[in-house]
Order: sequence, then C-alpha cells, then structure tokens
Amino acid sequence: MDVGADMDQYLTFILADEEYGVDILRVQEIKGWDSVTPIPNTPVFIKGVINLRGTIVPIIDLRQRFGLEQTVYGKLTVVIVLKVVSETGERVMGIIVDAVSDVYNVTDEEMKPPPDFGSIVSIDYVKGLATVGEKMVIVLDIDHLLTSSVYESIDNEAH
Repeated sequence: MDVGADMDQYLTFILADEEYGVDILRVQEIKGWDSVTPIPNTPVFIKGVINLRGTIVPIIDLRQRFGLEQTVYGKLTVVIVLKVVSETGERVMGIIVDAVSDVYNVTDEEMKPPPDFGSIVSIDYVKGLATVGEKMVIVLDIDHLLTSSVYESIDNEAH
C-alpha cells in the first residue's frame, strides 16, 4: 500500500482494553512512568508536571480524563509526550496510557466521524473512528483534551 496524501499514520495505545490512536506526527517521545510534581488547583486528571529538558510538561491521566476505572502506575505504565496546539500556541503534554500498541496507516475512507451521543458523552476530543483490519481504533483530537483555562491554571501554579 502506498502512503499517499490521503493517508495518515497513527500511534495506537491501550487504555482499559480499548485501542486509541494519536497522529504520529504529534508524538514527541515515549517514556516510562516517573514521578511527577503535583500542581494544586488543577483538575484531578492532571497528575502533575515533569521537567523534560527544560520544558514544563503537564501529565494527564487519560483514564481519569475519560472517567474510566483507575489503575496503579507501574513499570509497564507509559507516558506519551505529545505536541498540541492550544489557543496560546504550541505546547507539550504527556498522557499516561496502559501500553503502546502499534502504528497504523489509515486512509480517509477508513476514518469515520464519531457518533453523536448527544449531551450524554462528550466527543470533543474524539477525531474519529478508524477501521483497521477487523477492529475499531478511537482516534483522539489531542488539541481538545485540555481547555485553555486548564493550561492557564497549570502555568500559574507551576511558576
């Protein structure tokens, strides 16, 4: 299969037995879990920040962000460091996931818009559903995982 203009690559990861994907061009690095510096007055799903080569990086627990059951962080817990675009410009954030899975090529035809669940489920941070072989991958719109007010509270408390 040729990688044309109508195909994107996604890094997939596992979270509570579901497979999610993020645009591979947004992935800065993948690292093992390490302790974070907690930040007061931020939402519970923000575990804290790390200093990554001079950059303050907020670390988000995706399980908590998505309202899933909590898990204990261990040697297999992974943090994916991503470049995101917010109203205040480009930033970096880390997401805690259960495990990194694979990299998939997804064509425009394989990507479907997320279903509308009404006000019951927020799909603001879901870009679409990708069919990969026999399975569905939930592709995240990482730019919408955090709001600008959350970034402001991190910035204010971290300085």
